[in-house]
Amino acid sequence: MSKRKITVAVTGLNNIDSPGPGVPVIRALKESLLFDVRIVGLSYESLEPGLYMHDLVDKSYQVPLPSAGISSLLERLHYINEKEEIDVIIPNFDAELHNFIKLEKQLRSDFGIASFLPTSEQFESRHKSVLYEFGEANDVKVPFSKMIFSASEIEGLKKEFTYPLVIKGKYYDASVAATPEQAVNYFHKISAKWGLPIIVQQFVSGNEVNVTALGDGKGNCIGAVPMRKLYITDKGKAWAGISLDDEKLIEISNRVIGNSKWRGGCELEFIKSNEGEYYLLEMNPRFPAWVYLAVGCGQNHPEALVQMALGEKVVPFTDYERGKLFIRYSFDQIVNLSEFEKISTLGEL
Repeated sequence: MSKRKITVAVTGLNNIDSPGPGVPVIRALKESLLFDVRIVGLSYESLEPGLYMHDLVDKSYQVPLPSAGISSLLERLHYINEKEEIDVIIPNFDAELHNFIKLEKQLRSDFGIASFLPTSEQFESRHKSVLYEFGEANDVKVPFSKMIFSASEIEGLKKEFTYPLVIKGKYYDASVAATPEQAVNYFHKISAKWGLPIIVQQFVSGNEVNVTALGDGKGNCIGAVPMRKLYITDKGKAWAGISLDDEKLIEISNRVIGNSKWRGGCELEFIKSNEGEYYLLEMNPRFPAWVYLAVGCGQNHPEALVQMALGEKVVPFTDYERGKLFIRYSFDQIVNLSEFEKISTLGEL
């Protein structure tokens, strides 16, 4: 059977020590059994490595930062689409999703660009600041958490929390504080990078386990693969991991996806406590950077997402290979200065 040719635009090309999901999503699509995929890379910075991976990315464009707003993004996508005739777009950063969700219907109706994203309500419901309420609504345990807007509030936390506790940014970063002094230090460090509010969360001792999952928006979990980190960088990112044989974790993940009627890809981050209880720490509203492990285990989540974006019926995955490892590696890519100059000045490569 011949593959259908399609063009897919992908963001998140920063394949660095804190990698974006874009490059593994592209690798998954290039291995699709259904589609012959031409990739249009969308970047925010001129040094995102994915820009120069010409075996994976067929054409690249810079797009305005999310802070520039919806109008700037729409104008840029209009220009790009006139040249590339994009079929599907897959945004991969938390911070850009708000704009893409707002534009989803317009991109489809005006430009013929499909996507498969959570609704605005779903996106807002799983924010770190309201995750405790999300857990109650979707029948999953979540450590108690609270938003704070000033370092002066930390002194009063002892009424509700015991140390150690976790200080989290609204988008990224988390640090475990053993004392109020450490909590103040982490508050300033994280808020300077990601802004306010800061989330304070109950610390649960145990092992972190993560799940990459995909929902159809109707209460069905299309696929889920659990992973435990084997090697962690100083930024807390998995540099190696192994797929797990954990039916309870899969059952909980299916419940979360089903009860929330989640639409699109996501990553569920859990702590398995020393008592064997699972606590949801975060729900990231897009594929994780390790999503290619799911492909290696027999579940191509990006391919299934493209199918659903195009309105095609997808049969849920029922199995995956346990005991498969992923191991990241650094790679020195040689790039001509002319290419860097071209993407920097013209915004295209």
